Amino acid sequence: MHLRLSTSLGTDVIDRDTGDVLGACAGIFIHPDTGKIEGVFVRTSGGLLTEGATLFCASADIVHWGMDLQVRSSHSVAPLSENIRLERLWAEGRTIVLQRVVTEQGRVLGRCRDVQFDTARMRLEWLFLRRFLRAGLPVPTSEIIEVRADAVVVRDPLCGQTAASKSAPSEEASTFEGFPEIAEACSLHG
Repeated sequence: MHLRLSTSLGTDVIDRDTGDVLGACAGIFIHPDTGKIEGVFVRTSGGLLTEGATLFCASADIVHWGMDLQVRSSHSVAPLSENIRLERLWAEGRTIVLQRVVTEQGRVLGRCRDVQFDTARMRLEWLFLRRFLRAGLPVPTSEIIEVRADAVVVRDPLCGQTAASKSAPSEEASTFEGFPEIAEACSLHG
């Protein structure tokens, strides 16, 4: 299933065996180098006098993600500090969500306000940008070059083109080069 983070926030996290609600989805942990969803952050509710905590559940412990998020057991949800590898990665600050997105040339495209990911493969697919309260163009993860602590760097839209090719296309170039009979018919009627 393809999900947006914004629609996943607040989804109940449920122990598959007991049916107990352990908390609500408060975010996802995206590996900055691979785009893999390492797991989800779970916000627990506090009691009358206590504040809730934000815990972590690894992707391997997620059994089903639909109208709710089912995990193997209540033991699957624990502080991130119990996973040393991921805690170190998180401390680097190379996040994607809410991060500034820039091109190779340094042009700021906006901030990543939302992402789309695949729950079957647990892979990031799209970044959704915002700039000055306006929605920007979505960016596929195939365009990401690097995730740094200060920005997500994506390919320049005009990368690899020469100055001559950026100008108007020549009249000789046909959009139907693979089908000469269509190009010929278009030139007869056009």
